[in-house]
Amino acid sequence: MYQRTCGAAAGVAGCSVPIHSHDCEREPCLNLQANNKHNTQNSQPPIEHDYSGFDIVKATQYGAIARVKELVEAGWDVNQPDAETVTLLHWAAINNRRDLIRYFLDKGAIVDAIGGELQATPLHWATRQGHLGSVVLLLAAGADPSVRDAEGISCIHLAAQFGHTALVAYFIAKGVSPDLQDRGGMTALMWASWKVSALDPVRLLITLGANPSSIDHTHGNTPLHWAILARNHTAISTLVLKGKASLDIPNLRGDTPLSMLQAHLGSVWIGSKVAERVREKIQMQQKRNFVTKLMLDKRFRHWAMIATPFLVYYLIGLLLSANTLFIIKFFLAGCLYAVVWTIGKRLFDETLMALLPLSIYMGTKVWFYVTWITYIAPQVSTMTTMGFLVCSGGLWMCFWKSWRGDPGIIQPTKEQRYRTIVELSESGGGGFEPSAFCSACLVRRPVRSKHCSVCDKCVARFDHHCPWVGNCIGAKNHRHFMGFLWILLVMCIYMMYGGFRYFQAECTIPVDRNPFTGFYAIGQCNPWVMWTMFNAFIHSIWVCVLAQCQTYQIVWLGMTTNERMNRGRYRHFQAKGGKSPFTRGALNNLIDFLECNCFGLVKPVVTDWMNYFEFDKQAEHEPLLRPVDNYQYV
Repeated sequence: MYQRTCGAAAGVAGCSVPIHSHDCEREPCLNLQANNKHNTQNSQPPIEHDYSGFDIVKATQYGAIARVKELVEAGWDVNQPDAETVTLLHWAAINNRRDLIRYFLDKGAIVDAIGGELQATPLHWATRQGHLGSVVLLLAAGADPSVRDAEGISCIHLAAQFGHTALVAYFIAKGVSPDLQDRGGMTALMWASWKVSALDPVRLLITLGANPSSIDHTHGNTPLHWAILARNHTAISTLVLKGKASLDIPNLRGDTPLSMLQAHLGSVWIGSKVAERVREKIQMQQKRNFVTKLMLDKRFRHWAMIATPFLVYYLIGLLLSANTLFIIKFFLAGCLYAVVWTIGKRLFDETLMALLPLSIYMGTKVWFYVTWITYIAPQVSTMTTMGFLVCSGGLWMCFWKSWRGDPGIIQPTKEQRYRTIVELSESGGGGFEPSAFCSACLVRRPVRSKHCSVCDKCVARFDHHCPWVGNCIGAKNHRHFMGFLWILLVMCIYMMYGGFRYFQAECTIPVDRNPFTGFYAIGQCNPWVMWTMFNAFIHSIWVCVLAQCQTYQIVWLGMTTNERMNRGRYRHFQAKGGKSPFTRGALNNLIDFLECNCFGLVKPVVTDWMNYFEFDKQAEHEPLLRPVDNYQYV
């Protein structure tokens, strides 16, 4: 074991950090505490430090550029290493002294100088500390990121070990392979899975094409093996669910990720979705009969989820129409519930249950049509039926655009992602803030966009993910979604009106002030139509509420559902006291949303929300870093 001692400025205690070689903390530590305590009394001038007594190493560590230049001009060789073979460029890199890095490079400093006990380059030292600005300068000067230190580690592995996501992205964008192996065969994805419990850089590496099935030389482990050994819940979920890592690859001991996860099923760190995937895999291996294969077949389960609401709707209506005692109907309803509950537990996982609202909607609408054609159409006028059919056609057009249409998904190519990463990195790195950059999609976030956790995509002018249409609602399908809501409300009213006319024509309704007597008589006359009217009424409630809320937000507030719920997170909303900076008044908001010019009478403001970044411009804030002035090994 060796220990490093970080020096400190006068009056501030130093730090002593014990380091084990297998922890991969291999370079001198940096006190990242910003020395930004400003004097609150404006009358006192700032303290000017005297660096005249500093030697060149200490002056470099503290960023005293005037003193450094004085010593270099006096004849100091910028490539002269200290007693530990560490050069001035190493010290400038680890302390993120970018002005000094430029100065030393201009004076002929060797960019890939080897120094320190681990024989590392300045790029290694800057990478370990996560100094993106210094890394950009060194790479521009020709530093080689593939150089390995004494332990066989290159820079991308260091960045992955310490969770420096922006550096991992920058190295790959500059041409470093995401599957580059160190001396032991470890890739960046393996190191991130083993060392970093946060979502990135594992997700970022998978997005950039890292191979989740790569195997190291020493243990034969895949990234998923390493994540399981570390009990890294986030990495396990990301690799299995997003990276589709194989559960069947054995390591040199013969252990597969499946067997390792199976031994810990029920543990919190595995997660419910991963546990469900493991159980499915185990069942497929243990039982080979036709029924089990069918129940585990994804396509069969998907269509079973779609068909279940159709069938349940019909069975309930059939049960209500049965000519039998009420107690028997109640018993059969309980049996139906038990059967549906059992099927749901055996067939439908969490992903399929997300289809339930969409399946209910589609099943209900199909039976609406059957009911109208069978019972209602003969009792209403032809114009009423024509109105119902026209309304239905508009509904399905808007539904299809909302369901299958592009909501405004931002889908860059790999080259565009690389270009964005390089541009943001070389412009100062401030654009990597979560409000401006999506680390999942690796794109700049346009104003009003958001990454949908359900679709795993960034959507322009994101409103919400709607389970009733099974899609996000965004810039390109929001108008169709509003049409879907209002036309659906009209259709539900049509169904209730048609049912009322049917009962007027076919049933004898007693004249009684007690409404329950009338409902009972209607139910006895035709329970199926009554059941359909009840569904139309229930649908009309949530549709009316949702349509009014959406209209209020669009027209009167000038904001989306996401912005209304999360306005405190966005700076452009905070600057307006929570009000929308995009509103132009109720009438103009409506005109802009519909993009309607009314034959030239009005001029809507049409904005390309896919490429609107005005509010993403943010000032760069450089932290005040304390220097590393010495280290020692014991």
